[in-house]
Order: sequence, then C-alpha cells, then structure tokens
Amino acid sequence: MTTPGKAADAPAPTTAIAARTWDEAAVDPQYRAAVVDLLGALAYGELAAFERLAEDAKLAPTLSDKAALAKMASAEFQHFARLAERLEGIGEEPTRAMEPFVAALDGFHRQTAPSDWLEGLVKAYVGDSIASDFYREVAVRLDSDTRDLVLAVLDDTGHASFAVEKVRAAIDADPRVGGRLALWARRLMGEALSQSQRVVADRDALSTMLVGGVADGFDLAEVGRMFSRITEAHTKRMAALGLAA
Repeated sequence: MTTPGKAADAPAPTTAIAARTWDEAAVDPQYRAAVVDLLGALAYGELAAFERLAEDAKLAPTLSDKAALAKMASAEFQHFARLAERLEGIGEEPTRAMEPFVAALDGFHRQTAPSDWLEGLVKAYVGDSIASDFYREVAVRLDSDTRDLVLAVLDDTGHASFAVEKVRAAIDADPRVGGRLALWARRLMGEALSQSQRVVADRDALSTMLVGGVADGFDLAEVGRMFSRITEAHTKRMAALGLAA
C-alpha cells in the first residue's frame, strides 16, 4: 500500500546493471563495494530504527500505542535480520559493513532527539521516509537481486498511517501544536538531507554509483533532480500530517 507522500514517481531502471543479477554484476569489484556499503548503511539504519521505536514506546500515552510501536519495532528488526543475512550470504561480516555508518547515523539521532511523543512520531515519519526515498532512488540502479531486497526492507511497517493519525488528532485537539511540529519537521528535513549527503560523500564506491561509473547513466544533473523529488515527497508528507512544509 502506498503511504502518504511516498515518492511514487521514482525513475525507472535505465542502467545496464539494473538488468543483471547479483552474480553477474558483482564481478565488478567497485560495484560490489558500493552494494556492501549500501546494505551496511541500510542494516544499521534498520537496527537504529528498532532501538528508537522501542524507546518511543516508553513515551506512548496508552497501552494500545505501546503495543503498536512494539509491533513496528519488531518489523524493523526483521528488516535488519534480512539485510544481515544477505551480507553474510555474499561473504561479508554485517558489523564490519555497518561500522562506517555508525558515527553519521548516531550523530543525526543525537542532533534530532525528540522532546516528546509527538516529535518522536514526526521524526520517524519524516526522517525515516526521507532516508527511504533516497534508498529507493538508488535501488532502481541496482542489480535485480539486490534491488528486490532493498525495496522489500523499505516497505512501510505501519508507522506512516499511525503517525498521521496521531499527529492530526493532536493538532485537531490543540492547533498550536501544529506550528511547533512544522518547525521540527523542517529541521528534520535539513538534517536528514545533510546526513544522506555526508554518508555518500564519505564512501567512494557509493559516490561513484550516484554520479556515474558503476551505475552508468546517472549524472550530476540527475542527482539534483533526485533530491528535488525527495523534497517534493517531503512536502506531500507534511500536508498529510496537516503541517506547513
């Protein structure tokens, strides 16, 4: 099911690699390194999401809310387990693949620690969705086996509709909440985009995948269009929440 504001207009696969299987594409060592980086970043992101949702559950105002978040946290851990299994299956140690991304992702979460339940919901909905949009953009230029896995672990765990329902209800109850959450979401947008750009810039193989080389046909102009699509999807999500972008 499409979630509110999901980037539905992502480009179709156009590269030669996108038509290959993993075994065919992985003979290129640079491509293999890029995929290991991508899976490592995704795996740590899913593990961090599991931890964060478990923490958010402690702030939940009702038992049903706690149970809902616990279910979502479990789904995120299952995504992490699939990525870790895939890394092991291609001969990579999961913790080693994740390690390069720990500092950047932990830094993002420290800088955007929510002060209450509602900010936590907006962070998960806005911040995680921006990251998911970015990975979906990259996924269309991956080999078919890796692409299927990446898209599967990016499936919504139910947090989108849950967050929209709870945030809109809070704004209806007290319209003043909307202004505070809109400012918070704008901050999250800036931090999430900066963090994504830093992660890519620090990893040569991923950088090459985005600007050409490994993923042929993906140039700097397309990178700009990619971030424009991500920004547009963010605006739609803000509208779904009842917030001004």
